[in-house]
Amino acid sequence: MSKKRYFIQIAYDGSLYHGWQIQPNAITVQELLDKAMSTFYRQPIETLGCGRTDAGVHATDFYAHFDVENLEEAKVLNAIAGINAMLPYQVAAKKIISVNDDAHARFDATARAYKYYIHFEKDPFKLNRSWLVKDRLDVEQMNQAADLLLNYTDFSCFSKSNTQTFTNNCKITEARFEEKEDGLVFTVQADRFLRNMVRAIMGTLVRIGKHEITLTDFSEIIESKNRSNAGQSVPACGLYLVKVEYPYI
Repeated sequence: MSKKRYFIQIAYDGSLYHGWQIQPNAITVQELLDKAMSTFYRQPIETLGCGRTDAGVHATDFYAHFDVENLEEAKVLNAIAGINAMLPYQVAAKKIISVNDDAHARFDATARAYKYYIHFEKDPFKLNRSWLVKDRLDVEQMNQAADLLLNYTDFSCFSKSNTQTFTNNCKITEARFEEKEDGLVFTVQADRFLRNMVRAIMGTLVRIGKHEITLTDFSEIIESKNRSNAGQSVPACGLYLVKVEYPYI
């Protein structure tokens, strides 16, 4: 029996961790997951995630692939309870899926969706879960600006500089704000996202909501392809990866 590839679906509260990807001298979700799975399967397990979330960012739907050697498939697939017993409460394994040996958690994803949460009144139960904004925002104007995102593909202005991506082109298929009783939720979906892209978009849309810039300014910022023209990156605490789609899941 040789190596076989699987996907694992997880969810995590990123408040205590320095993002998904393993880093020296910092605790990450990937490090915790790899250790738990290696212990359960009694062999070295190295996962590769569908993307990388920054420190403090959360995920309700995150996939990673991994390979297991010389184990019956039933033992691999029925490992959720055992893996969860070895993970901290902030990280939960949800499902393990058998896939083809060339399946790739990052490159095979066809769509990803994020939500960003904002609240307007101090609430201890939203600490590290949502961003407290003291100003009231013009949601209608922000939604008009969000609609403009669907007209563009080059989002260099919202990307961290010096990244290793070969292109800054993305296809955004949904971008909208919903008003909730206790705040706002911004949902954005695209085929791919650049480093820090959602938080930079949010920082710029909030400037729209405060009437600091106009819709024309927003379009010009995107067309400038210059990160320094866009708004600041908003706090990580309000950001959640909520959906990753694959053609075979």
